Amino acid sequence: MIGIDTNVLVRYIAQDDPLQSPKATKLIEQVCDSATPGFIGLVVLVELVWVCESCYGAARVEVVEILRRILSIRQLMVQEAEVVWKALRAFEAGKADFSDCLIERMGNAAGCSAVMTFDKAAAAAGMALLQ
Repeated sequence: MIGIDTNVLVRYIAQDDPLQSPKATKLIEQVCDSATPGFIGLVVLVELVWVCESCYGAARVEVVEILRRILSIRQLMVQEAEVVWKALRAFEAGKADFSDCLIERMGNAAGCSAVMTFDKAAAAAGMALLQ
């Protein structure tokens, strides 16, 4: 397995750097395979969403498509992929940030009876509002 940092994933998705984008593409599409997959950690996904929204101005629908694409690339292994899919569906359907949706789904997967928050949008995505 080969760990992939956020900046490599950004260059692969954005294809906006003439030197780094081809290297990222080669790594993901030619070096990584089913025997040696690229590993995408949860922190990398959260950072990717932040970069896409804040640096590239990506809309929610675009972020959803980017995450779907990453989860579907056969030569990538996404940490806790099933939980990420659930968080992605909550993100797509609601108003909470992706990170909040992922926090809630990770808590649920860990067996938490509730994930407490002060954030009303996160509460609408399944967390419990701490009053």
